[in-house]
Parts: sequence; C-alpha cells; structure tokens
Amino acid sequence: MNLIALDSSGQTATVALVSGGKLLGEYTINHKKTHSQTLMPMLDALCTAAEFDPAAVDAIAVSAGPGSFTGLRIGAAAAKGMAQALDKPVIAVSTLKALAWQFYGSEELVCPMMDARRAQVYSGIYRFQREAEGARLTVVAEGAALPAEEQLARLNAMQEPVIFLGDGVEVHRTLIETRMQRPFILAPLHRRYQSAACVAACAAAMLAAGEEPMPAALFAPEYLRPSQAERERAERGETAG
Repeated sequence: MNLIALDSSGQTATVALVSGGKLLGEYTINHKKTHSQTLMPMLDALCTAAEFDPAAVDAIAVSAGPGSFTGLRIGAAAAKGMAQALDKPVIAVSTLKALAWQFYGSEELVCPMMDARRAQVYSGIYRFQREAEGARLTVVAEGAALPAEEQLARLNAMQEPVIFLGDGVEVHRTLIETRMQRPFILAPLHRRYQSAACVAACAAAMLAAGEEPMPAALFAPEYLRPSQAERERAERGETAG
C-alpha cells in the first residue's frame, strides 16, 4: 500500500509518504506561512527526495478535522485535487485520532487539545488497547469543541494518568497545571504537534480494520462548529431580529 498523507489542520503543515509499510519520508514545518504556500511545494520536494512517483499511490490520507477552517479547506482541496487527478480514493482521518497516534501503545489516557479560541479546545480522550500484535486506538470520549476547563473536569473524574498534546497545550498550560488532579505529562516538542506520518499510520490501521476509503468527490472536512464568519452572521441576524 502506497499512501500520501497530508495534515494542515493547525499551524503545522506536514506531508508524508508511505510505501509497503515503510515511511519513506516526512516533511513538517511549523511557521507563519499559509498552508497554501507550503503544502504542495513540500510534497513535491518530498516526492523528489524519495524518488517517489505520485502516480504509484493507492490512496490519499488527509486530516479531516477538527481544526482551523482555512487549514482544513486547504488540505481538503489539495487531497481532493490529487485524488481526482490520479483517480485514487481519499482516506479521511480524524485530526484528534492522528494526534493521539503520537503516543501509540501508551498506557495513559491520551488527550489531544487543539486551540479553538474563545477559551475552547477541539479535544477528545483516547486510549490504546493492547492486543497480541500491537495496540488498537479506542475512543473514551468523542472529539468535540468544548471549554478547556470542562475537558479537564472530565479527565479528573476518570482518575487515570493523562498525556496532553496539541497546540492547545501551550495556550492552556497554566489551566492544566492548576486544575489537573491526576498525574499528567505534557508532550515534548517533538511529539506535540500534527504529524502526517501519524495520519498515514492511522489510515493504514483503518484500512486493516475493514474501513473503506471514499471517492474524492464525497470527502468533506469535519469542522465540529460553525466558522467565525458564520457565527458573526448569525449574531447579526439575531440582533436585527
């Protein structure tokens, strides 16, 4: 199985190539440039360095959200454009599950937190269930947009150690450190942010579990909540009403 994987759901832009279960390469940048400037040039550079022909790909794995509205749209457009040009399917991977994959096999609860602004986070709670041939990612609490404090209260009630990761960790670091009543770890820099290799690994696990990829035309990102423009338009409508 040959996969191209993309993630532009947050500030991090990341692409990866997988062939026959081997990670050929990953290109990640966490900088202020927009993903429309970086994502495809990064993929082109990676394919060149790995001597990989995109026509040999079997599917495009893409982070499907939640995350930045603009970032998700750029990633979706890139994935759909490639998939349609190459006549290949798309594998839609949850951003939060792909983030959790950074800590594959860990015994602690894994809690990705992406900054959603307005004191909220996109967050879920996951654990890895050990099995004979590895580990299986299971959902403890589905991904949602919610106040960071509410998510911490959920975790305290579960009475288990937790690993936090994602760009929301730094934003809500003080809150985590003061409100958490259970042992916790804040992910180090090299395992805190999005990784296209994790998107690819999660996609491969989905396929192995019998999930089917989808035609490119059917793929759409999962936003979890209305965009800022939609919220402001609704608020103006309520005021006018």
